[in-house]
Amino acid sequence: MWMEFGLDWLDAVRVVVSCIVFYGAVLLLVRGLGQRTLATLSSFDLAAVIALGAVIGRAILGDTPTLFAGLLGLATLLVLQAATGQLRRVRRAANLVNSPAVVLMAGTELLEDNLASSHVVADEVYSKLRLAGVRSRAEVACVILEPTGQISVLRRGEMIDPELLQGVVGAERVPRDFVSGS
Repeated sequence: MWMEFGLDWLDAVRVVVSCIVFYGAVLLLVRGLGQRTLATLSSFDLAAVIALGAVIGRAILGDTPTLFAGLLGLATLLVLQAATGQLRRVRRAANLVNSPAVVLMAGTELLEDNLASSHVVADEVYSKLRLAGVRSRAEVACVILEPTGQISVLRRGEMIDPELLQGVVGAERVPRDFVSGS
């Protein structure tokens, strides 16, 4: 039946293997380039992602894409996404898939080394501070780049529960007078 739609077993295996390889490559590239890579997309970023998807899709499906090859590719990508979701439940595996949260600003100090390693520029932090209604650096306890690529702003005033900073890269640089129990 599959041959009627232009897909034999060898092509089916090629589609599945191609999906797995491209999925792994995209995970590695996003992990290497930082979690901000796909967090908030500008119109330019969105165009690049669409073009990238088209190139990857064409490479996965081969010279003459077929209905079944497309369905098999889609199913394989969804299975890989579900498997990755399950891996995130296991702490050691989650560290391979997810980037850690990173402190970008501790008190009034921008942490230039963490900004650079996270591929975040100071202007992005300032934009997030404005969006959070912060009018002065003195209002900030810390700013954190989350594993999702979003940026969180924690204000001074209420003490920060140390549990919220567990596993966050640079948490030791948050001024102790902002963390409860310190």
